[in-house]
Amino acid sequence: MRVAFFGTPEASIPTLRTLVETDEVAGVVTRPDRPKGRSGTPTPSPVAAEAMDLGLPVHRPEMKAELADTMGAIGPIDVAVVVAFGMIIPPDVLSRPARGFVNVHFSLLPRWRGAAPVERAILAGDDHTGVSIMVMDEGLDTGPILAEQAVRIGPDEGTGTLTDRLATTGARLLGRVLAGWVSGTVEATPQPSDGATYAAKITHEDRRLEVRSSTETVIRVIRASHPDGATARYDGAVFKIVRAAPSEATYLGPGELAVTEGQLMMGTGDGAVELLEVQPAGKRPMDAVAWARGRHSRLSVVS
Repeated sequence: MRVAFFGTPEASIPTLRTLVETDEVAGVVTRPDRPKGRSGTPTPSPVAAEAMDLGLPVHRPEMKAELADTMGAIGPIDVAVVVAFGMIIPPDVLSRPARGFVNVHFSLLPRWRGAAPVERAILAGDDHTGVSIMVMDEGLDTGPILAEQAVRIGPDEGTGTLTDRLATTGARLLGRVLAGWVSGTVEATPQPSDGATYAAKITHEDRRLEVRSSTETVIRVIRASHPDGATARYDGAVFKIVRAAPSEATYLGPGELAVTEGQLMMGTGDGAVELLEVQPAGKRPMDAVAWARGRHSRLSVVS
């Protein structure tokens, strides 16, 4: 098969590698290079870097209005595959490939249509999610399904780890159905008419920790914010909590920090959590207890 691939983040790479092993990848479409780090040096997306290593032609359109020209440059293809591309694809472009666009989406549709299905599943307390291989239409993740596979969400699992697992699962699942879809031996099934939820893009506010919330809610926000970290404030500066676990401690007020028996505890609205990894302002992530022991003043309140 002659295939075009659309993707941008690290999670897109397992599917790209699967396609390279089995098909002719005629072109890779990704988001433009973006400034990175303090130097602001333009840096290729993870998919662009991988594609260049593989010797594949890379296209970096700035806007969706450029996608038609991009498809023209790639030439005739049997199908296009999308994994977390990060741009809405117009209807006139969706119709270009002979068998359309197929999307690897990290949820069991119709639950969590939209930009942040993994984070929203964790924030909602879902105990499982999955991968859907979907034929794209003009709606937002509303197209018919070629295949789905459920994945259990671990009780301590964060967005980073879960996304990695879903990316691997999605690549394997696509590899089992894509050729059949192109040849006509695999059929698509319409999504259920009920049960749809919307996974809005995660904002800074979603990652802000409200320490007066319940322990369960605090843990969910931290897990959903992984690996970037949930944000709070310590001594007036932004302070990130990267990993934490529930605790039985009950003697701390909301946001109060204390080192007890070699553990750094933080009070919540109904109990406490143990902080495992933190990132102070301007620093790299580090062990929470090591950070606390390096403080020369009394631990104050995160709020």
